[in-house]
Amino acid sequence: MRAVIADLPKHWLKERMNSEIGQWDEMWNGVLHMPPMPNRMHQLFAFRLQSYLWKHWAKPCGGQVNQEVNLTTPEDEAQWTHNYRIPDLVLLTPDRFGIEKNEYMAGAPLVVVEVKSPNDETYDKFPFYAALGVPEVWVFDRTTRVPELYTLGAAAAYEPVPAGPDGWIASPATGVEFRPTETGKVTAQMVGDPASATELPDT
Repeated sequence: MRAVIADLPKHWLKERMNSEIGQWDEMWNGVLHMPPMPNRMHQLFAFRLQSYLWKHWAKPCGGQVNQEVNLTTPEDEAQWTHNYRIPDLVLLTPDRFGIEKNEYMAGAPLVVVEVKSPNDETYDKFPFYAALGVPEVWVFDRTTRVPELYTLGAAAAYEPVPAGPDGWIASPATGVEFRPTETGKVTAQMVGDPASATELPDT
């Protein structure tokens, strides 16, 4: 169910900001979006994926994998709290470390990762990420873990990355590839490196 409140009472806003659930709220050009708190399955998958990417991708290339970052545009940086999104994960290569501002990031990470929950706004965020110039968006279904990878096309819109004949979907930007399993998990590995393969979540 979705609800729109034209003018949120100040005491409601204060109560929400002081609650645990408020940490996932987003501001879309001055409009407050209040998604439900990620459940334990969502949080576990995001944490395990972050751990895998840190070990197999970030450390070897000197990159970063950050969780639940306030992501804004350079144009909105002076008042970033009026326009930001919170991906589940963001991947940065060293050439993009300059967007890191501690409380937020202003600019395009290499990859943003969204763990999709029922009736959430995952795909509604795509135009924001495209305008920012994020090269890739990865989407994982919270329940099935089915992966969807998208690359930014010439028309400033995301195009899905097709699976190869062997079922792997490879990220051009990172060299990580994913394949869903029959047991409701997803296998991640570095392209062509079976020794790096791990089923996620791994517990």
